[in-house]
Amino acid sequence: MSQRVPYNDVAPEGMKIMMDMEKYTKQSTINRTTRELIKIRASQINGCAFCIDMHSSDARKMGETEQRIYCLSAWKECTFYTPKEKVALELSEHITLIPTKRVPDDLYKRVREQYDEKQYVDLVLIINQINSWNRISIAMGNIATEK
Repeated sequence: MSQRVPYNDVAPEGMKIMMDMEKYTKQSTINRTTRELIKIRASQINGCAFCIDMHSSDARKMGETEQRIYCLSAWKECTFYTPKEKVALELSEHITLIPTKRVPDDLYKRVREQYDEKQYVDLVLIINQINSWNRISIAMGNIATEK
């Protein structure tokens, strides 16, 4: 990986906060697979190849299928995502594209039909966390490299 700035060394306190949030999101009751799907989808929207590569690899290690990973950009047209996953992916798209999409009341209601209040907050935090990581990764010049 090539970085513009060794940001972990330059701003360890800030990166500790990011890692603490990462620990929090991993302890949430949101399904691990759903978390990875959210991370991949937001990273696709943001064009963060580094994060797409990382989270696709993580999803594969968890047993996620190639089909579900490859089709994430067209999840609405697929029958192999659960209703819970679909509403989480939709929320992810709306939050990632918040200037134009917002989070309308009907989406909030559909999310709440699948997730309780705490889980809704955790979904929002997971989505915000990956959006933050995407922006850090892109700004710092992280690139996906062949393995």
